[in-house]
Amino acid sequence: MKIVNEQRQSDPHLSIIEVAERLFGQIGFQKTTVADIARELRMSPANVYRFFSAKAEINEAVGGRLLRSVEAAVDDVVKQPGRPAEKLRAAIAAIEKANADRFVSNRKLHELVETAFNENWPIVHEHVKTIHASLSAIISQGVHEGEFHADDYQLAALLVHSACIRFCHPRLMVECAQDPEPTLDQMIDFCLVALK
Repeated sequence: MKIVNEQRQSDPHLSIIEVAERLFGQIGFQKTTVADIARELRMSPANVYRFFSAKAEINEAVGGRLLRSVEAAVDDVVKQPGRPAEKLRAAIAAIEKANADRFVSNRKLHELVETAFNENWPIVHEHVKTIHASLSAIISQGVHEGEFHADDYQLAALLVHSACIRFCHPRLMVECAQDPEPTLDQMIDFCLVALK
């Protein structure tokens, strides 16, 4: 615990992001001010601005951290042994689960991620590129093992991600939650037929 506290003290940038994430989760990112973050850290707002030139940068830093946790879950799937078809199913399911868990556990943080997607923040473009790279790696594995047939792995990854967007986009996932079909398994089955 002492080491973690020392790291926070030596990395004010990280401390600001952690405090901002906690406050965003409590009162919402739009209602949280730089002064609120500074007060929690016992520093002046001017000191916060030494590390972030605007509140929007703090919003993006917190949003990026939340999206990286989704990317890590998908990356874990990519690294696991197993058949590519099951890995593809597990990767999309991991994205849906991460979004659903955030929505259930902290809607205010989910709202931040949803806003990032709706407003096309740069972190979303990076996130989508990372997810596409992971899906492309699974598809590449499937082609090399003879399970899939695709000439362009990146295009195939884009198509699978687009087909499954209702399970991957934080707003669409919530809006479509009450629709019984297509289910995640039905959509992945459809994509697998296309890949084979």
